[in-house]
Amino acid sequence: MARRIPGRAEAKPAKQSGGAHLPSRDDILRFVSENPDRTGKRDIAKAFDLKGGDRVWLKDILRDLQDEGLLKKKRRRLMRPGTLPHVVVLDIFSRDAGGGLLARPAEQEEEEDGPVPMVAIRPQKSGRTRPAGVGDRVLARVFATEDDTGPAYNGRIMKVFDKRRRAVLGVFRELPNGDLRIEPVRRGQPELQVDEEFRGGAKHGDLVEAEAVSSKRYGLPKAKVLEVVGSVTTEKAVSLIAIHAHEIPHIFPSSVVEEAEAAKPATMKGREDWRKLPLITIDPADAKDHDDAVFAEPDTDEKNQGGVIVTVAIADVAHYVRPDSPLDREALRRGNSVYFPDRVVPMLPERISNDLCSLREGETRPALAVRMRFARDGRKLGHSFHRVMMRSAGSLSYSQAQAAVDGKPDEKTEPLLETVLRPLWDAYGILKRGRSEREPLDLDLPERKILLKEDGTVDRVIVPPRLDAHKLIEEFMIQANVAAAETLEAARQPLVYRVHDQPSLAKQESLREFLASIGLSLARGASLRPAQFNGILSRVEGSEHEQLVNEVVLRTQSQAIYTTENIGHFGLNLRRYAHFTSPIRRYADLIVHRALISANGLGEDGLRKQDEERLEEISALISATERRAMAAERETVDRLVAEHLSGRVGEEFSARISGVTKAGIFVLLPEYGADGFIPVSTLGNDYYIFDEARHALVGQRSGCGYQLGDVVDVRLVEVTPLAGAMRFEMMTDPTRLPGSSKSYHKTKRTAAKGKRTTRRSGNARGR
Repeated sequence: MARRIPGRAEAKPAKQSGGAHLPSRDDILRFVSENPDRTGKRDIAKAFDLKGGDRVWLKDILRDLQDEGLLKKKRRRLMRPGTLPHVVVLDIFSRDAGGGLLARPAEQEEEEDGPVPMVAIRPQKSGRTRPAGVGDRVLARVFATEDDTGPAYNGRIMKVFDKRRRAVLGVFRELPNGDLRIEPVRRGQPELQVDEEFRGGAKHGDLVEAEAVSSKRYGLPKAKVLEVVGSVTTEKAVSLIAIHAHEIPHIFPSSVVEEAEAAKPATMKGREDWRKLPLITIDPADAKDHDDAVFAEPDTDEKNQGGVIVTVAIADVAHYVRPDSPLDREALRRGNSVYFPDRVVPMLPERISNDLCSLREGETRPALAVRMRFARDGRKLGHSFHRVMMRSAGSLSYSQAQAAVDGKPDEKTEPLLETVLRPLWDAYGILKRGRSEREPLDLDLPERKILLKEDGTVDRVIVPPRLDAHKLIEEFMIQANVAAAETLEAARQPLVYRVHDQPSLAKQESLREFLASIGLSLARGASLRPAQFNGILSRVEGSEHEQLVNEVVLRTQSQAIYTTENIGHFGLNLRRYAHFTSPIRRYADLIVHRALISANGLGEDGLRKQDEERLEEISALISATERRAMAAERETVDRLVAEHLSGRVGEEFSARISGVTKAGIFVLLPEYGADGFIPVSTLGNDYYIFDEARHALVGQRSGCGYQLGDVVDVRLVEVTPLAGAMRFEMMTDPTRLPGSSKSYHKTKRTAAKGKRTTRRSGNARGR
């Protein structure tokens, strides 16, 4: 039975102010289920003809349904828990009794709870896409069913991705006794045995793809080698593992290379001549492509005294990558460039990314530029887009530009200091005022960079300094992205937004419980803004809880995605936002460039009508490739650091607790930026209970434990370099945690009933 909240909406139908009956809770839930495209509060109010005070009633009852878990809010729409978006990437995993295909979402989001929805694939119309089968990954449009006994959805395949073989990636080993083995690179997979006739030419140390050929009840499973990928003894072997494990396209088809090589430099036709404007690029010192250039100057308009004009020019990739060409199809398949410590897997061939579209110093290049006017208080007064031909006046590194402004110019920056660099910094000072007024989420989480030796192994891990030069370019790019979204919205031109939803109500409540455990509070309400998070962060700045609170606030945030539906960007606190500034490495930006060309009448190579109809599909694809790239990059760092530390088993390290689960504790080595794990069974002589609200493991008898953010000493006891796994032993005694949260007592009572979430621990350290 639904709970009744005094002063809130009743569950039973009531009368409207006009005499008709208000919808019941069941009516609302049924409408949300049957009309997934019209589930905003305005849509629901319109459907039930609710006006005036009845809309206040509706707001209350929708809040009740969310609090009870019957509805969840996602991108300003309400959904039933466990529901799927209309377009989704699916993995086909089985067939039903009638031979039909069954699938489940390939990427289930973290905030989803309950069972993963199942999708029954409708029979395909011949000729539209290649036939799909078990093991395929597909892009599908899904529809909810009313059959309570079968899958919750039917799906119609829109696209079948490249065939996914059920292969295991591993390293081929030839043991001294002659036995052949494959050591998997993924955690939790068993070692495989290979018979001589199935070795496929593999040699000791080769990275191979293999598939199981038989399954014995006893002994190791057998496999045969399908393909020799390369040797793990060579440079770039670690990133090669991630590339193959995540099926990242890394070899350009010959048709793509041929098209890129045949491309000719752009001409002045249809372009403004900006070659005398001293735009400059500011990038990392090791950057090979330069896709954005900047310039700033005081606004001479008397009506905008103290204001500035900021210009951002972006490489005109759309001129070279035409819709539905081999280059375009391959760029969409990749979705984005992938950056590893030892290599880059680019979205576009080098002829395009590092040559024709790279805004090299002193060389003429085509660009799509936005000129923006800002008032002295940081407010943007207006902007305009231009298709231009430019010539970079200088290619600088972040540290080089910063040093010049700080009073240490070199031969290259000296001539640019007064005419280009200082006006840029003056403009940034004005834009900072607007940023401060906007109050975006301001997390303090340093980024680490791995420096490699010539042989591809880790040299050291550093935290690069966060310079004003970085912040300047970042703010200029944000403003250019906002201008792109505003222009396209005003022109009613369909586009792909970059959106970031506010934290779910469940995550907000979890954060409140955690903050309460350390004596802090967070206001309730669905209208939570970044400024409220910033207030919490400022209160703990410099305290023992600073790092911990930053981590927990980060975990509370939703994941940013691409979509055709604008819900704004919560983290940046912006109402509209689209990626425009990196078309060399992100397909989303290329789509926005084409849309701007169409909306502003800047050429014939803009976004076509048939492409507009595919934007929902494209958004789902590039969101999936982005998640794939992030996972591959993270795993590569883990493997590199694990290999680097493999010879230091038995040594002690200073670490910080970066995650707490029922199974144990994840620790981060700040010096290396890598994670390891401490099983709960090794923690000590106590029953350790997982306190989810406080992100802690607490001893039931002692009340002492370990909490997210704690600085501890650990000993390295086991390393598996291929899997990027490290196991540690805790060397720091547990400490008494202040107070007790409600969820901890609840867990403790559950444990007392014989339903403990963890095992009884032995004393691994012999105490």
